[in-house]
Amino acid sequence: MNKELADLRKKNVEQLDAELISARESQFGLRIKHKTGQLNETSELMKVRKKIAQIKTILNEIKQKGDK
Repeated sequence: MNKELADLRKKNVEQLDAELISARESQFGLRIKHKTGQLNETSELMKVRKKIAQIKTILNEIKQKGDK
């Protein structure tokens, strides 16, 4: 497990929600830059998508743990 994922797992739901909003805003900005030809590092799009997926997975794990 990488350091970033371990740091995400230590956060509570409110912090994860804030992180998710921030990541989605970043993704939106990167998509706009990509469409206008201003984005040089297209790999950033995949990194942000992966981060969003990790956050959503952790949120779902917390939700499942709370339901039991």
